[in-house]
Amino acid sequence: MRRDKRPYFIRRMQDGWNRFYVRRFVAPAFDALGAHPDITSPRNVEIWGGGISAGANLHLHASKGNMVRLATWRSGEREGRIEIGDHVLISPGTHIVASERIVIGSNTMIASGCYISDSDWHDTYDRTAELEKHRPIQIGENVWLGVRVIVGKGVTIGENSIVGAGSVVVSDIPPNCIAAGNPARVVRQLDTTRDFRKRETLFADPERLERDMDNLMRYILRENTFLSWLRSVFSPTRMD
Repeated sequence: MRRDKRPYFIRRMQDGWNRFYVRRFVAPAFDALGAHPDITSPRNVEIWGGGISAGANLHLHASKGNMVRLATWRSGEREGRIEIGDHVLISPGTHIVASERIVIGSNTMIASGCYISDSDWHDTYDRTAELEKHRPIQIGENVWLGVRVIVGKGVTIGENSIVGAGSVVVSDIPPNCIAAGNPARVVRQLDTTRDFRKRETLFADPERLERDMDNLMRYILRENTFLSWLRSVFSPTRMD
């Protein structure tokens, strides 16, 4: 479809079903999940293993064909952990897999198709075992990972830093910089005298935000009718 043809009440019904699905099937998979999660296409979200937690206002956006996977692995007495702060955005196709511990700071944005793993999963010479090929990952607050960034084991990324699209991070990135490349290296320092407007500002008044988004949805869908939506589903044209 070139645009959303659903009438407002159909969109509200589908959003209500998604919220029910999240409460019934997705939220219980977390050890802890903060208030006001926004999880789109929840049937394309996989939460696997224990020790996974997230703070308030988690935006977890999957889509058909672009599953989001949060997974932890148990090895003997050690179980991986994934700890996600408040106001974090995780985009479609991102996989976060922990053998030890992955911490993602509040206000961090993770673009589509990223891969974050604290383990190589197989030893260099013993391909049947992980052995000691795992080290924790620490991603600071207000970090921005571009599209298809890979973050490897043992990495720390400092607060406010940006990692460019397609980069492979295998060593620490300091705070307040832009890094890019394979392997990722610092290419520019950020101006720390300027204020950072973080995602948390979007959620200062959650009720007002919900009203504003609902009003925007009403406006965008205002011309859609039930019959035109049915026609677009069963007999679409170039105008749909």
